[in-house]
Parts: sequence; C-alpha cells; structure tokens
Amino acid sequence: MGLLSAGKPLEWPEVKKVAEHVRQHGIIQLINVFKRVKDRQHDVLLWGDEVECMAIKLDPESKHASLFLEGRSLLEQLEEVAKTWPRDEAGTVIWHPEYGRYMLETTPGAPYGGSVADFLKVEKNMALRRKQAESILSPDVRLLTLTVFPRLGCPNFTTPPYAPSPGGHVAKSLFFPDEAINEHPRFPTLTANIRRRRGEKVAMNVPIFVDEATPQPFVEEFPPLVEGDEEGARAALPDHIYMDAMGFGMGNSCLQITFQARSIDEARDLYDQLAVVCPIMLALSAASPIFRGFLADRDCRWSVIEGSVDCRTRQERGLEPLTTDKFVIQKSRYGTISSYLSQSPLNKREYEDVPLEMDDGIRQTLMEHGFDERLARHFAHLFIRDPVAVYQEKIDQDDEQETDHFENIQSTNWQTMRFKPPPLDSDIGWRVEFRPCEVQITDFENAAFTVFVVLLTRVILSFHLNLYMPLSQVDENMSRAQQRDAARATRFWFRKQLGDEMPVGSPFVDGEAEPDSSLFAEFTIDEIINGKPHEFTGLVPLIHLYLKSMHLELSTRCVINKYLSFISKKASGEVVTTATWMRDFVQAHPGYKHDSIVSDEVAYDLIQRIDEISQGAPDEALLGAFVR
Repeated sequence: MGLLSAGKPLEWPEVKKVAEHVRQHGIIQLINVFKRVKDRQHDVLLWGDEVECMAIKLDPESKHASLFLEGRSLLEQLEEVAKTWPRDEAGTVIWHPEYGRYMLETTPGAPYGGSVADFLKVEKNMALRRKQAESILSPDVRLLTLTVFPRLGCPNFTTPPYAPSPGGHVAKSLFFPDEAINEHPRFPTLTANIRRRRGEKVAMNVPIFVDEATPQPFVEEFPPLVEGDEEGARAALPDHIYMDAMGFGMGNSCLQITFQARSIDEARDLYDQLAVVCPIMLALSAASPIFRGFLADRDCRWSVIEGSVDCRTRQERGLEPLTTDKFVIQKSRYGTISSYLSQSPLNKREYEDVPLEMDDGIRQTLMEHGFDERLARHFAHLFIRDPVAVYQEKIDQDDEQETDHFENIQSTNWQTMRFKPPPLDSDIGWRVEFRPCEVQITDFENAAFTVFVVLLTRVILSFHLNLYMPLSQVDENMSRAQQRDAARATRFWFRKQLGDEMPVGSPFVDGEAEPDSSLFAEFTIDEIINGKPHEFTGLVPLIHLYLKSMHLELSTRCVINKYLSFISKKASGEVVTTATWMRDFVQAHPGYKHDSIVSDEVAYDLIQRIDEISQGAPDEALLGAFVR
C-alpha cells in the first residue's frame, strides 16, 4: 500500500505547508522519468498477482472469531520462511505489510512471463503461500483470503481486544480502534491526515438488507462519547449501516493484477480497454455482503473503500462555496478512472463524458516537456490531490535521482486502473494495475480470476478489441456492480461490436457497422462473458478462439479450460458469487433471527466454514464440481 519510507511522517498542518512543494517536485520527477523511458520498446509481457489476506483467531469454546493483531510478527517470521523454503515448480513468495495490523499481502517472488505454461504456476504459488503461513501459525489462527471480516467494528473484534478511541488522535472512530492499524508510522498518519484534511471523520453508509424482523425504520443511536462529538449522529443515515474510519475500507482485502506492457503505447491501450471491464469483474467477484455485523443490501466493498479515504473538504464536495479550495472534485481519491489514455483513433473524445478536474498549469508544463495532451491531462488530474503522508526526511530530494514526491501522489490515487511509469534505473517497464476484484476464498478461485483477466489482455492485444464506451456508462456499471446479486440480476452497458480486426470465422465481424448512437446496449453478465446467440460472442468464447491458435499441450489446455469454465458458470449463475454464498449461509443458519444481525455465533460458523473450504472442502454452490 504505497511507499513505506523510514522517517518521521508529518501531521496535516505541516503537510499542508509543503503540499505545493511536493506537487511541483513530483511533476519534475515525472518529467525526468518520462524523458528517460518514453521511447522504451520491446519489453517482455510480464504479469503477477497480489492477494491480500487476514489473520483470524478462532475460539471454539466461546464460538468467537476475531482479527489477530500480530501481523508484524507474522510478517517477520514469514519473510524468514520464504527465504529458506525449498524451491520447486510453485516458485517463490514475497510477503508484504498492509493497512491492518491483522493483514498481509502476498505476491509471487518473480513475475510470470509470456509462456502459457506460467498459467499453471498461479494456483500452485497461491497454495504455497498458504503452506508457508500454516508452517508458523498456531492451530487456532488461520490466514484467510476474506474480503471483509463480517464483524469488523463490532465489540471485541480483535485479539487482543481493544476499545475504540473516539477521543484519540488517529481515526477517532466509534467502532475501529487505532490499535488495529499497522504500526508503521505511515498508516496511522495517513488515517489521521485524511480525516484532518477533510475537516471531519470519513462517513460511509451502506443500505441495510431488510429481512423479516429487521426494524423499520432501522435507526442506530450514536450518542457523543466525547464532549462535542456529534459526527456519528449527523452522518448516520436511517436504514443504513454507518462506518466512520479508514479501516472499514483499507482494512479489507482484494485481488489485484499488474501487467508489464511492451511499450508505453501498449500500456495505455490496456489501461483503457481494461477500465471498461472493471465493473464486470467487480460484480463477478462480489464477496462483501456483511458490514459491521449487519447484512447489507450491497454485495461489494467498493463504495465503502471510496468513502474511507475521501479527504475532500466540504468545498471540494460541493457542499459549500469555493473560497479557499481550488476545485469541486466529483470523486474520492479512490474511485473509477475519469479519462482514457490511448492515442488510438478508437478512443474518441466523446467517450470522456464525465468531469475531469485538472491543474491547467501542470497540464501545460507537461505538454511543454513532450507529453501529449491525453497523458498530460491524466497526470494533471491526479495531481489536483494533496499529498497526505510526507516524511520530514524526504521533503528535499534530488529530482534527477529520486521519485518519492511523484510516487507520493501517484500511489494515493487509488483508481480502478493505475498507469505506472517505470522506476528509475530499473529493468521494469511500463505497467498497468487492474484493481477492482474482491478476493475469493480459495486459491482455485483467485487463480481462475487471475488467469481469465491475463488471457483477456492477450485477446485485447491480439484481436485489437475495441471496448471503448462512454465513461459515464462505465461509472453507471460500477454502481450497478455493487447491487445485491448483480452478477445474476443486473444488466450492464457494453459495446455491441468489439472490433473488425478479428480472426477468420469470428462472429464479431457479422453484420454492418452501426451508427454511434446504437453502439452500446445493456447486457447481462452471462451475455458479456458467455455470449448471446446471433448478437454477441462473449469474452470467454473469444479467449477460446485465441487459445485455439496456440496449439497448447493437452494438460495445459485442460487446466485453463477448467478456469474458464468456472468463470463461465459464475457468470451464468450456475455457481454463485461469494457474496451470495455468504448471504445464503447466514440466512440458513439456525442462530440467525432474520433481523439483519450477523451475531458472534453466526460469524464464527461462517468463518469456520470458509476455513474448511479454503483447505479443500467441496462446496457445490460456491465451487460447483471444480473442487472435489
């Protein structure tokens, strides 16, 4: 999660004084990097996954599951384990810290390459990470790939238990104790500075799932626990689950995939095309139906994490007239993209139909140094944000040799896609990061999602797909993707014809080109993934068409087919999303009173079942016949 520099982080009043300095020198650093690497070509196509996970302690006697706040100790042990673990075909593993003191991030030790055989390594490497974790964990602690801990923010949800600190100096949360935040100074400082810059606590309200015995209206009372603190009472909405801390978003887990392109132009093409697919993959990977111990009427964490780092002031949110701030900003710094990047003629200006706030001075400076308009607009948009974590020791830098000021702002713009210039003096190339997916329970599922997205990038590049659509429709899709059971019950905007440069025999080239006004239609996810007879081929059939040209070994094709078949059945509804599975589990539990409350007992049994499945237990509804 961004730069973990050593040093003394500044509090917001001091950050504010140097914000313009950081912004200006960040742009100088970007220009210096760009001049060195803009013409770089022929890099190898590389990719890798990032899987976040949570350490959870299970107490069978009290039937209580809690987040285990020993992440730093676990990380230190796992780093040593990874160094000495015997090498085999599963590869190696790197362990990283994350926002929560109970969280870890895992990646393969080296990126995967262009060989199709690398697809066979993904699940094995993910399984290796679990094996390494199991080698150091006590029997009552499990490391699970769980998107949202169901009782995050409830009493005693951590081990050791801590009370919230509404009168403290960091989150000031009614529910989330500061002790649950990673000890590294960056994380509590980031939490406090986002709140201070905003001028009030962050506030997220997720609609509650109204069950048979749910009070109507559903209203929680939040009396001030600290004199003068009435933010909870003001911010909480009726019939919603209220959350008030960064930890409710950044304390969740996800699956991300990073791709190295062969050139800057290819990276820009991938950034644009994959941005359109982000809402579809969010809906397919939905895994968050429970927040703060309540069943929600949403299936994804996206709006929660957007709100959890929303440092916009009241003026920037349009709630007050602009007097001291420069911009009314439409989105949180965690959100969907607001512009496309490619210079391809397929990328038409009319597709960028959402507000793009940008610093015109930065845009002009970048264009004077060789950036084309689209690339200049992209970074001029990112750099309307202030830095929120600055280290005293890092204020003055050598802009020819360092890029910390650039990365400071770049890494705290958390969008569905991230466009990443090469690091200085590195053999790493231009990259894009695919960021919407919620993490799944098993290594098989996470591998299936990863392989599907990687293969989709190969199809995009090989068949020159045109997925472009108005960004307003992409934003609308992102909103729809979070609705309850969206993967089965919701329709999404998508392009009807995906391009003319298709292989012989592709049904995509049937029919005449249509006028722009009718290029887009609403499809189910089943139709987008699996196709619609005589109208739309579907992404999985396109991938099979691509694979057919590769003459794969039978064993390799069988593994890939298994992953693609799983994604197909997930899209068709034959295999339910993790969110639907969790909701069904809760509603069928004998301890659930149909009042929307996920009690300690119900949550414990849910986590216990998730642990069993993660270790290989079959589950027809969640995994179909793919895991036996």
